[in-house]
Amino acid sequence: MSTKEKTLEQLLVEEGLLTQNEIVLYNDDVNTFDHVIETLIYACDHTAEQAEQCSLLVHYKGKCTVKTGLYDDLKPRCSMLQEAGLSAEII
Repeated sequence: MSTKEKTLEQLLVEEGLLTQNEIVLYNDDVNTFDHVIETLIYACDHTAEQAEQCSLLVHYKGKCTVKTGLYDDLKPRCSMLQEAGLSAEII
């Protein structure tokens, strides 16, 4: 691999890392497990199992990354979580 190809590959990797964002869901004392699970299925296209695992992680660890991707895809999903009364942000 030439130096030029290596540099181009490094730039693409760096750009890929910079465009990846995360929706982080935080624990609260208000929402039920069922509500969180149903909302993750709806807003983040989780399977029931995925949503249940995330809800448990949020409960026991205080927070969990529930979706990773491009900001433009995550923004409406995060808004849906927030509108459902969940505490979430894009980082």
